[in-house]
Amino acid sequence: MDRPWAHVPGWVGPALAPDLLAAADSIIAAVRAQVPEYARPLEGRFGERITRGVTVALRQFVALLGSEADLPDTRVYHDLGLVEHREGRTLAALQAAYQVGSRSVWQAITRGETARRLEPDDVFALAEALFGFIEQLSAASVVGWAHAEATVAGSLRARRQELVELLLRTPPPTTAELDRAAAAAGWTLPTSIVPVVVDDAVEIAGRLPGAVGARIEPLGVVLHGDRDDLADVVRRAVRGRRAVLGPAVAPGDVARSVARARAAWPLHVAGTLGDRPVVRADDHLVTLLLAADAGLTTDLCDRALAPLRALPAGAGSRAEETLRAWLDAHGDVTATAASLHVHPQTVRYRLAGLRDVFGDALDDPIRRLELTLALRACEGGGR
Repeated sequence: MDRPWAHVPGWVGPALAPDLLAAADSIIAAVRAQVPEYARPLEGRFGERITRGVTVALRQFVALLGSEADLPDTRVYHDLGLVEHREGRTLAALQAAYQVGSRSVWQAITRGETARRLEPDDVFALAEALFGFIEQLSAASVVGWAHAEATVAGSLRARRQELVELLLRTPPPTTAELDRAAAAAGWTLPTSIVPVVVDDAVEIAGRLPGAVGARIEPLGVVLHGDRDDLADVVRRAVRGRRAVLGPAVAPGDVARSVARARAAWPLHVAGTLGDRPVVRADDHLVTLLLAADAGLTTDLCDRALAPLRALPAGAGSRAEETLRAWLDAHGDVTATAASLHVHPQTVRYRLAGLRDVFGDALDDPIRRLELTLALRACEGGGR
């Protein structure tokens, strides 16, 4: 450990002690005046802790001057950091208090008779000793504060993990169970929840005020209250990564919504749902329906598009293009011709050929629906 106080003449400590200990009240007053979080009456445990901390620090400092000793036990400063976190003061406020305190101590030193007896090199050594000493005390308090923060954050994360798992439970939890879990997790339970399936839910939830997130293997789930611009908010939070939003549901239906978003995830990763990083599962219900049973979809393609596969390659490709455009235009020949950039009479000629191979299927609503779904599910007439 660094011992900058070892370079100060040994007589300085005893000489400084009376003036520094007498300055304790002014040092505390400076901290209270310059750091808003400490601007409160010196009463009760707060006043006792601050007074004791400053007095002990001053006594330790003057005792170390001129010695090769290590800094004494810093647990009192570590514990101070713990208490400051518990009482809601920020790390910035704690560090500011140490900075103001160190400046006030140095001002007390330079105003005293002892400083005027020091050689310039000894003044520099004393300054280095003081600020090195305060730096080590501050570091101990920062460690204590950070330990308390990590403990709280870890506990909160665990409670939020439990809350998300509870919301995904089947059958759903009771209202009383949800209220207790939400209160423990520090989350106000929305009346309408939108699940967001992402890779790193905890990180993304941290960028979404009012959200909770948890790792629910194999993916993460973020829960957020419904709002009109949620997709845009999530898009900014994921920063180019993929996310799938489930439908907005009541708390008791979160599991169903998450299941839908999870079903869309592999399709989104494969690029099937478009190239936007954030998508809504409910914007792709037909795609999800077709992907739900791959064997059934393959059978649909094989049966519905068999007439096209029986045609020569060029004719089959042209016939599929015409059939797709005609179905998209709901049987409007003029709109189909505009889509294909051909004359309507050409469309009528091609439709006559399609009727030859499909028979009555083009006039049957169910068969037309099957053809529409098959063309959507099958690329180029094949899986």
